[in-house]
Amino acid sequence: MTTVTIMPSGKTVDAVVGSTLLAAILAADSKIQHNCDGKATCGTCHIFVLEGRKGVSKIGREENEKLDSIVGVGSKSRLACQATLLGTEDVMLEVLSFR
Repeated sequence: MTTVTIMPSGKTVDAVVGSTLLAAILAADSKIQHNCDGKATCGTCHIFVLEGRKGVSKIGREENEKLDSIVGVGSKSRLACQATLLGTEDVMLEVLSFR
């Protein structure tokens, strides 16, 4: 299990290794847009991984291509539907609210 902290609410959830950050956010009863059912085609689940970036999977081609088309992307940007938990360290993420 990996502990995921969701900012700005500060909610935490213990998530199963291999699950997506989107699944962890939803399990914590936090609201996040996610319009494409995890296919990396909409970009609405754009988040920032604030801590524990080594605890999530590397960015794949599809995710990278979608992030390239989104305004406000930074070095901590990920799509919650694509980033999976590796279990190597706890993760703190920020659900963005500027949509």
